[in-house]
Amino acid sequence: MAADPAGIGLAPAVVRLRHVDKTFANGTEALRRLDLAVSEGEFLSLLGPSGCGKSTVLRLIAGLATQSAGAVERPGEDGVRGQIGFVFQDPTLMPWATVAANVHMPLTLLRVPPREAGARVEEAIGLVGLDGFEHAYPRELSGGMKMRVSIARAVVTRPRLLLMDEPFAALDEITRFRLNNDLLTLWRRRGFTVVFVTHSVYESVYLSTRVAVMTSRPGRISAEVSIDTPYPRPDGFRTSPEYNAHCRDVSARLAAAMSS
Repeated sequence: MAADPAGIGLAPAVVRLRHVDKTFANGTEALRRLDLAVSEGEFLSLLGPSGCGKSTVLRLIAGLATQSAGAVERPGEDGVRGQIGFVFQDPTLMPWATVAANVHMPLTLLRVPPREAGARVEEAIGLVGLDGFEHAYPRELSGGMKMRVSIARAVVTRPRLLLMDEPFAALDEITRFRLNNDLLTLWRRRGFTVVFVTHSVYESVYLSTRVAVMTSRPGRISAEVSIDTPYPRPDGFRTSPEYNAHCRDVSARLAAAMSS
């Protein structure tokens, strides 16, 4: 567990939340005195019970919501747009648009020139393994393929930070495992930072360099666990004693956080 949950004095952070509170208009206190720092290039999972404020943390980082107190430092505040990509639990694809057109949409907003945009769209589709499906429509895709399109749309801007809000929760286990592996390959290839929200201890341990465990609402960071297994993680990692030990550790910290 990190000695300094705010990350003060540790490696430079791409995102930092300092003593953050969030209370909604209806009086619900979602976060209280939450401190979190995310280092450049790491894969951080936010783990906690339903309703603990994990998604609220992502929305604050993305600038889609405003904290009630405290400070949030994020990429893009220097005026450079497109530094944050967001993948939601629902792929939210436009049903009337092809795969390529869906992936292209953020580049239209960023006013990327057509020739460059076309090359970026082709690259992003290839990165998520959907070559040959450029002209397909969402109704023609499986759930896993739709999520790949959503990821491609998020990375086509070449973000510095990728936020992912339980993107694989609705998928079957086989598809989820495959997308876990593909996401790690993409992350290592492109070098962006990931903040990944999940309810799954097992998924958080498999994917992450670090797991931040949140308390029940109002949420705060209760524990931080480093997962020091090197990448690429071998096929047998999920059944290894090391993986099981990490899962037991994270599970115990989650149980403690939920009872605190």
